[in-house]
Amino acid sequence: MANSMTGFGRGEAIGSGYQVAIELKSVNHRFLEIVVRAPRNFSSFEERIRKILQEKYQRGRIEVYLNVVETEGRKRLAKVDNDLALSYDKTLKDLALALHTAYETDIYRLVSLPDVLTVEEPVIDLDTLWGVCAEALLKASEGFGQMRQTEGGKLTVDLLERLDLISEHLQTIAERAPYVVTDYQERLHERLQTILGEVELEEARLASEVLYFADRASITEELVRFDSHLAQGREALRSHDPVGRKLDFLLQEMNREINTIGSKANDLKIGQQVVSVKSELEKIREQVQNLE
Repeated sequence: MANSMTGFGRGEAIGSGYQVAIELKSVNHRFLEIVVRAPRNFSSFEERIRKILQEKYQRGRIEVYLNVVETEGRKRLAKVDNDLALSYDKTLKDLALALHTAYETDIYRLVSLPDVLTVEEPVIDLDTLWGVCAEALLKASEGFGQMRQTEGGKLTVDLLERLDLISEHLQTIAERAPYVVTDYQERLHERLQTILGEVELEEARLASEVLYFADRASITEELVRFDSHLAQGREALRSHDPVGRKLDFLLQEMNREINTIGSKANDLKIGQQVVSVKSELEKIREQVQNLE
């Protein structure tokens, strides 16, 4: 069964002092586009995530949301820039001297000055944390893929039914096609008799004209090609491969064939079937936009 391009999946994993949650959302897109939204400290994971998803999916705009939360308190360290503090102190003393005012060193005031006191964040072991992230991504991808498969299955059933309906219309066209020539022959005979009156018709000339019309109005080749396209469409839908682009191409060919059938046959009853086929093809085209 074909897969839909619409899906959602969520996965969580805990380890290395973190809880990692990943959400996958996808919508229709002509090609594969993967957008990863991750905290700045974990931006290095973006390419890894993108590479894994590229191996699994072919089409759709996939948005990835990565959320990382600490589960264990990490030790943070305060650091004093002694040289900078001493420089501040000396500068303030010089300023007090120049202004002829008293100055006393105040350590608490010094550490409040810019960049004297900073807090060092502990180093994150990204290689270890990636294992937790990969586990969450796997879980999210499983639910995501299952949803795309389920939605694709429903679309496949609907599309196969529409292809069968088109086959029924084509069968009606094929059954009507032989009568197009006989009707033309009768109309031509009647017109000629009306024009010529009692003058005897040249049967050989009439037969030649009818033969020319029959050759020009023949839709046998178009019907055979259309039937081949339908068979390829059914085969594609029943496969497990990405089929969206192939079906797009087949629909273009089907539209070309049915337009030719309508113009060549030039028959009211066939024209009615042509309109029905084109209506179904348009519905199929809209549905195919959802397939991977």
